[in-house]
Formats: sequence, structure tokens, C-alpha cells
Amino acid sequence: MFCHNCGQSDQSPETYCRKCGTFLPDLDKLAKKPVAPEEHIKANSFLSLMTAVVSLTLAISLNVVILGREGTHWLIYIVMGFLFAITAWQVQTYIRMRMLKKQFEKLKPVRGNTGVDSLEGITSEGDERLLNEADFSDVIPASVTERTTKDLTGRKRSSA
Repeated sequence: MFCHNCGQSDQSPETYCRKCGTFLPDLDKLAKKPVAPEEHIKANSFLSLMTAVVSLTLAISLNVVILGREGTHWLIYIVMGFLFAITAWQVQTYIRMRMLKKQFEKLKPVRGNTGVDSLEGITSEGDERLLNEADFSDVIPASVTERTTKDLTGRKRSSA
């Protein structure tokens, strides 16, 4: 490891640099672990649902307290409209998240009794859409130029 301040080599992580004294964190430890998309869907669904509940509660409370009173400012009605719109938006977002979660569940690998991972709904029996077996009878060499250097020796280019 190198010191990010002075460039001194042969340093240990989670210690101080022997040359300049700068703390050297272990950068491998700081790397974030990947989060599965299902976890993001779960968090977004919860937040959408909570936002819908809060905005609907505020809209109804504002409607009960303010509606019908004389001298109510027109801006209050606009705020109530926005709160109802936010509720509708979050409800449709929640519904779409649930549909997306169902799609992820359909694609989730299932471990069969053979111990091999397979995707649900895909079978090899009677499926005409599968690829044909590979034919290795006439395999092309790995390189086109393989074993061709002997052809290059002894030939001279003629200048025309």
C-alpha cells in the first residue's frame, strides 16, 4: 500500500505512514457491499406507502379543519389539491413496485432436486425454441495467422 499523502510504499492499512504520519485507512473495507434490487424495491414500496398515508392524512385534516369556513384563502384549496395528487402518485408508484416485485419473483432462480439452478417456467422437454446441439466437426482454428509464418519467408515485394 502507498501513502496517499507522500507516496511512501510498503505501508500497512489501518496504520499511520512511517514517513509523514498520515492515517492510512483500509480502502477495501470501505467498499460498499452490493445491494440486491429486491431490497431497493422493498424500501421504495415502504416509502411510497408511507408518503401516500401522510399526504392523505394531511389533506383530510386540512379539509376537515378549514373547509366551509368563511374567509378561507384560495391557496389552502390548492395545497389540498396537491396533497391529494401526491397521494394518488404515491399509490400508483406503490402498485408499480408490487408489480415489479412479482416480475423479480418469477425470474428468481429455483434450486431443483438435482441441485442445479434453473429458472422457473423453462423446461427442456418439448421446447422447440431451444438451440440445436453444437456441431464441432469442422472447427476453425483459434487464429487465422497460426502456422503461416513459413509462407512469409523468402518472398520479396516487387516495386511496381
